[in-house]
Amino acid sequence: MGRVTERRRVIRIRDGAVSSRPDTLVAEEPLEIRLNGKPLAITMRTPGDDFALAAGFLVSEGVLASAEELANIVYCAGATADGGNTYNVVDVRLADGVAVPDLTLERNFYTTSSCGLCGKASLDAVRTTTRWPLDTAPGPALRISPETLAALPDRLRSAQRVFDRTGGLHAAALFSADGELLDVREDVGRHNAVDKVVGRALQGGRLPLSSAVLMVSGRASFELAQKAVMAGIPVLAAVSAPSSLAVDLAAESGLTLVGFLRGRSMNVYAGAHRLALDAAGSAG
Repeated sequence: MGRVTERRRVIRIRDGAVSSRPDTLVAEEPLEIRLNGKPLAITMRTPGDDFALAAGFLVSEGVLASAEELANIVYCAGATADGGNTYNVVDVRLADGVAVPDLTLERNFYTTSSCGLCGKASLDAVRTTTRWPLDTAPGPALRISPETLAALPDRLRSAQRVFDRTGGLHAAALFSADGELLDVREDVGRHNAVDKVVGRALQGGRLPLSSAVLMVSGRASFELAQKAVMAGIPVLAAVSAPSSLAVDLAAESGLTLVGFLRGRSMNVYAGAHRLALDAAGSAG
């Protein structure tokens, strides 16, 4: 869909000179996610990869863990009074036998592009149990060097195509332990960008992502740490600060959490055992 960006006329002032010109903005529209026909969540997002976003959201909430548990995702026709399709409402149908969560008031979600999940009944309701504990993940344990981590922000930035035109998007990317870019998605909401890459992994049958590093363009919130844990991702790296709850969750779950990843500098808040640190350099 050609709705990722929109044009608006602005007054531009540069060094006292005033001019009028069109400006390219990132699009932001609501997306309602329905589960088996019942409303579940509303998020403000950048249109595109909507099915992956919905699938990734349900991974983070513990509803989905494999492509086999997903029957299909469709846009809802008749979403408006005149029967039109806005492409802003999707319905996720679970496969036969997959349990539908209790859609009580305590589990109704409202999401925004700024803060992600809001208004849940309690913090305990957010601490969803992952199907892939990070300390028992399948395959060899992931190890990554600080040098490889230091290169990820520039690789992520160079892959942000819409950001170059608008300057208004967050991005999330999956990298291998040797720094290979596996997937990247952009969105006005950082949590949506993560849901899109996780959802695409679910659709491709690649969960758990036990050999991947998740790199995000902003801060590392509790919600992003939870999304990494729920997808089986062992390392979360961010260019900005983590929150205290994100650090607590990382320590409790075994997630490696890296913040302030800028140039050759970084802070490791939890899970330092996955970093290939030289003993002399890490002693001080």
